[in-house]
Amino acid sequence: MKKLTAALAALSLTVLSGTGSAQAPAPDKDSLAAAWPSQTQFSPYAGRNFPGQVFWGDTHLHTAMSFDAGAFGARLSPEDAYRFARGEEVTSSGGLKVKLSRPLDFLVVADHSDNMGFFPTLLGGEPSYLANPTGKRWYQMIQTGGSTAVDAALEIIGAFSDGSFPQEIASVPGTPTYQSAWDIAIEAADKANTPGEFTAFIGYEWTSNENGANLHRVVMYRDGGDVASRSLPYTTLAPAGSPNPVDLWRELQRVHDNTGANLLAIAHNGNLSNGIMFPLVDSFTGRKIDRDYARTRMKWEPLYEITQIKGDGEAHPFLSPNDEFADYETWDMGNLTLTEAKTDDMLQYEYGRSGLKLGLQAADRLGVNPYQVGFIGSTDSHTALATAAEENFFGKHAGTEPTVERMTHPVGCFGEKCIFGWEQAASGLAAVWSTENTRGAIFDAMKRRETYATTGSRMLVRFFGGWEFDEGDTLSRTPGHAGYTKGVPMGSELKGAKGNTPSFLVAARKDPFSGNLDRIQIVKGWLDKKGKPQEKIYDVAWAGDRTPSADGKLPPVGNTVDVANATWTNTIGDPELISVWRDPDFDPNQRAFYYARVLEIPTPRWTAYEKLRFPGAEVPEGVPMVHQERAYTSAIWYTP
Repeated sequence: MKKLTAALAALSLTVLSGTGSAQAPAPDKDSLAAAWPSQTQFSPYAGRNFPGQVFWGDTHLHTAMSFDAGAFGARLSPEDAYRFARGEEVTSSGGLKVKLSRPLDFLVVADHSDNMGFFPTLLGGEPSYLANPTGKRWYQMIQTGGSTAVDAALEIIGAFSDGSFPQEIASVPGTPTYQSAWDIAIEAADKANTPGEFTAFIGYEWTSNENGANLHRVVMYRDGGDVASRSLPYTTLAPAGSPNPVDLWRELQRVHDNTGANLLAIAHNGNLSNGIMFPLVDSFTGRKIDRDYARTRMKWEPLYEITQIKGDGEAHPFLSPNDEFADYETWDMGNLTLTEAKTDDMLQYEYGRSGLKLGLQAADRLGVNPYQVGFIGSTDSHTALATAAEENFFGKHAGTEPTVERMTHPVGCFGEKCIFGWEQAASGLAAVWSTENTRGAIFDAMKRRETYATTGSRMLVRFFGGWEFDEGDTLSRTPGHAGYTKGVPMGSELKGAKGNTPSFLVAARKDPFSGNLDRIQIVKGWLDKKGKPQEKIYDVAWAGDRTPSADGKLPPVGNTVDVANATWTNTIGDPELISVWRDPDFDPNQRAFYYARVLEIPTPRWTAYEKLRFPGAEVPEGVPMVHQERAYTSAIWYTP
């Protein structure tokens, strides 16, 4: 300390004198070396380049440019959607003022590629549309309003579905309407994109609906409009398009080769695919999926949308009878058009967890895992409003915006089968661990699957796998340091057992606007010695002093929800949980995956807020008023 003081004093006198006079000699090299520490840095954060922030977004949002959204009354544009996601207040298609409690960090406006831009063009009175007798009649019916406009919308959708749509007014690639719609999408994204502040991705949704089975994919660009404008979205319509995902992947490769575009595709949650989202036998060819299929799908589809408005897609109680949390926001009536009922044999090919297990089976046979996908959530809202919060939920489409009748009003009907408003899930969000909020950084994080899904809450979740984690790693306020230096993050692979058992570092912190945490679970899937997929759920960290029962079940955390007032208290649960867990059943010769599921304490579902705000609302018996928000991390795969 004395050496440092003397050196600084001498340095100060030298500076003040300006010349280094004999009265204040300049300090020599040795005294300065003694004064300053020899280490190169002190801050533990200096030099770190691993992802240190979570960015929140929606990769699946529709505007009036989407054919079905326009038919259901959406009138907001892509520009409106980006403004809303950035935190601005807008007026909904139904005339309600709406604003997010917290802005999003990124957004993909993903309007349907089939017939993109048709409705804004029709509503604008495009002369060529009005010159067509059918187009003119539809225009006049919509202008009349009320039930006549609804009849027109249903007739238009029906004509598109059964092939009777007038080709003279269809919006297809090569027409001015289609080109204009794509130009608007690109311009809106580029205008909204502000690197470091808000990321607006260019994208679209390829809408395969073969025989009513939902095989939709969101396609998003890493690039800006200068690159995206060199190609057009791929459609499902012959002769230029196709409903087969294999053809979509070929098109993405072609676009990349011809334009330099960097793209990825995100599969829609598969609960309405009626058994063909995660096939072992290709439904289009009738043949077993092969190595080429597996490699191509793995290349283009790093992510899977596991939760959204049309239900949760993690697990199903039939597939996971020992999972007490499997029956969450379950939609299992049938396919997308409700023209084919759901059967139990379809379920394993539809849900995220079973998809991961099927991927292990495919990898065992092919040497490549086609379903090694990361998890995200998104809304699939057709209102241009990315609203996933329970207390601020604006529904699936403009016909299901908040009203006194919303809970009993059908979201959609096909024949005598209907999905009613109360069955919508206020879900979900995509969480991405990234180094910065830019197109390139977030896209690259998605490619490496460093993502997780939530049902709407913004809880923070870290999940790492390795061979050397210990309890000391749970004491840090920055578990990412130990996670990246001693292991691999969510979305990665562990290879080689090294004569050890894998350990997992998992940490979660509550959303300050939502409920405390109930528990962290690790879900494991593996192939047994006969090659049959298995699963097990482990509670690895939980709130309070609960003790698992003899069968290993953890008692419920409790419930503080006051349904009548749509409130709860955070007097139960914990604000954060962290643990290191080792697999007690590890077999180094078996393929396996592990992902974390984090549950909050019970909080009010959107229906409880609705009942409070509309006292006269009719609430059908059995409508859920309470739920538990949750997060699903991308998996970590172990390969022998």
